[in-house]
Amino acid sequence: MDRLMDPAKRSVIGMFLVLSVIALWAVIVASFSGLIGRLPILLQAFVYIVAGVAWIFPAKPIMRWIVTGKWRE
Repeated sequence: MDRLMDPAKRSVIGMFLVLSVIALWAVIVASFSGLIGRLPILLQAFVYIVAGVAWIFPAKPIMRWIVTGKWRE
């Protein structure tokens, strides 16, 4: 059924899904900011760098769906 959807529609829906994942991830990371703020500055930087890249993993299936119309390879 997903493959029958127009790629342009998948792009719009996928864009909103990816933005939702990013927003949710930002809220989750921000909720830990008090705890992270107690860490040494270099460790804080490391945590925020990892958190800034980690959102990509839940967004990968969405990106794959946008391009191919399939959730899995």
